[in-house]
Amino acid sequence: MKIKPIKILEYVLLTLLAFLFLFPMVWMIVSSMKLEADVYNNLTSWKAFLPSLNPANWFKPYQEILSRFSIFTYLGNSIFYSVTFAVGSIIINALAGFAFARIDFSGKKILFGLLLGLLIIPMETILIPQFTIINTLGLVNNRLAVIIPGMASVFNIYLFRNFFIAIPEEIVESARMDGAGIVQTFFRIMLPMSKPAVATVGVLSFISSWNDYIWPLMVLTDSSKFSMQVAITTINTTQPVYINQVMAVLTISTIPLIVVYIVAQKYIVQGLGSSGTGIK
Repeated sequence: MKIKPIKILEYVLLTLLAFLFLFPMVWMIVSSMKLEADVYNNLTSWKAFLPSLNPANWFKPYQEILSRFSIFTYLGNSIFYSVTFAVGSIIINALAGFAFARIDFSGKKILFGLLLGLLIIPMETILIPQFTIINTLGLVNNRLAVIIPGMASVFNIYLFRNFFIAIPEEIVESARMDGAGIVQTFFRIMLPMSKPAVATVGVLSFISSWNDYIWPLMVLTDSSKFSMQVAITTINTTQPVYINQVMAVLTISTIPLIVVYIVAQKYIVQGLGSSGTGIK
């Protein structure tokens, strides 16, 4: 089979793009497997991408950072925030998308248009009003303050709406004829048939919560409740600062994201790349 030149060019460009994304990650992981003095050696050569030649040194930075800071506490906090946020995002945005897709009410088109208009508003502009509301509710330094505010997302509502609209009306009518109410139709018919959307929203919400730095920093004052991203800043400013230990904690914080993406990548591609037929 003859390979077209355009296909070769495509693979070359994709390989270069993958290298650009993997370059900092590989250096981060390798640097976390060296002694402090060795991190700065051979930075201008390919040897910079090799771990310590002594395997006994590979896990020393991890042992040192774990002995200095409560990494597992921060890691557990981030997992709790991200998982809870992801589950809440799926339920809330799916319910809103279902309402816009299958329930007729007055002003639906106008309300949906206004909702889409919110996409042009930067999230940073609402941080202060959002914090004022959280403070008024007495939720500052409460774990709920990290989770609740960002659950509803215009993009996620739009994604669910498109999937629900694409599900044939005959299936919904059959469920109604069998005596299923709106709630039963949503949980037994619509959600199971929208697995790509569920996985996409779940993974994107998990990643968004995991990487969030500004908002948890604003609402949390107790260090025992810090997420990994906030804790990394604390670690990076606590003297003495060792670059190999910083790279070790960054590697630890990256592992859950990689695992989640690998597990759900099939559905993410379907959710973002397909038209959303609702039937797989």
